[in-house]
Amino acid sequence: MHLRNIHRYGYDFKKLTESHPELEQHIIESPTGAATIDFSDASSILEFNTALLKHHYKIKYWKLPEQSLYPPIPGRADYIHHISDLLEKGDRTGLDIGCGASAIYPILGNAIYDWKMVGCDVDDDSVGFAKKNTSKNDAIEIRHQIDKGNIFKGVILEGENYDFTMCNPPFYTSEEEAIKANITKQRKLGTREEIRNFGGHSHELWCNGGEALFIKRMIKESVAFKNQVGWFTCLLSRKQNLIKPLKQLKKLKADVRVVEMTTGNKESRFVAWRFKN
Repeated sequence: MHLRNIHRYGYDFKKLTESHPELEQHIIESPTGAATIDFSDASSILEFNTALLKHHYKIKYWKLPEQSLYPPIPGRADYIHHISDLLEKGDRTGLDIGCGASAIYPILGNAIYDWKMVGCDVDDDSVGFAKKNTSKNDAIEIRHQIDKGNIFKGVILEGENYDFTMCNPPFYTSEEEAIKANITKQRKLGTREEIRNFGGHSHELWCNGGEALFIKRMIKESVAFKNQVGWFTCLLSRKQNLIKPLKQLKKLKADVRVVEMTTGNKESRFVAWRFKN
């Protein structure tokens, strides 16, 4: 994890349960005798992340619809910290593409660095929940992207400027691929029942072409907004999906960074690019 990520030092379950008592019923004992939770259980993951938000980030209200995507807070915070390394110090404004019902990146960006944040999503229900989750924070605005064929157009308004954009795109290419991947994950965790522990609606988990096609579309569309955005960034879970975007950005003569991240046993990365004046 990033050196500034507070979660790299482990979890104090006693303090977490004090901040969020609902977590206590999900705490179990690890083989070493330490307190932990069952990371194959969706309800445990939800209460654990809610406790992290309340204890470390002073978030008083955070609700998600049933079967929503449960964002792991430590990894989400890591993306925020690494983006901060690209920016100069001072007041900054960011845009989260596909903020989901959780609006987790706008919430963390504001809580950690006091950034002004805009989050957008194509799903009506997600926008509704995201607005409720950020309604007490004047530094966060949630917008509805009504045109699924566009990423930035219709969200970045005329005269607006952003220091960065960020995105955790739908990973899978289809529902079948998502289900197959989850079964494999459950088997690795030693779970007998092949259940989906991560939550997530269709628009959050898969799209035509998956993350590879999504970032291709994002790069193509970013050219039209190069004078309004400092850094464009996008997560890529699969390392093999880096090849084509990097070639695409090279042709556009963009300034490109690939930032590797590690959270526990999970490795991921994001691509950051900007256009030279």
